[in-house]
Amino acid sequence: MSWVSLTALFFVVWWTVLFAILPFGLKTQDDDSDVTLGTVSSAPRGPHMLRAVLWTTLVTLVLLGIFYGVTRGLELGIDDLPHIVPEFE
Repeated sequence: MSWVSLTALFFVVWWTVLFAILPFGLKTQDDDSDVTLGTVSSAPRGPHMLRAVLWTTLVTLVLLGIFYGVTRGLELGIDDLPHIVPEFE
């Protein structure tokens, strides 16, 4: 796998994991019973983007490490997956 494809894979996985991690640890203004006038009560209480970015990067690195271990260490690839659909001849 070249560096270009590895970098592309990292960013695709990173964005996917980002949207999966964003809701975790999010507190709304309604949870703290302190709603700012003119905002919706379900609005986030404070920014937590730095924490989400750090967790996203960590989870992405772990997932890509597992992928690397399976593909390089165990030498498994797409052809080693069992066939789910029957082969028509």
